[in-house]
Amino acid sequence: MAVDARIRELGIRHSDLEAKIQKELQHPAHDPLHVSALKKQKLKLKEEILSLRQR
Repeated sequence: MAVDARIRELGIRHSDLEAKIQKELQHPAHDPLHVSALKKQKLKLKEEILSLRQR
């Protein structure tokens, strides 16, 4: 069950990052480097979720 809880936690963080990315992109003077860093974090979370699901 601990793995399921971890997957849910990562899923929530993944969704939160998506919301932050969308909010950042709405600003006309958004920082592309910041957006890129957020996207990398989101991708790492997705990869971890997929890895846990494959176990």
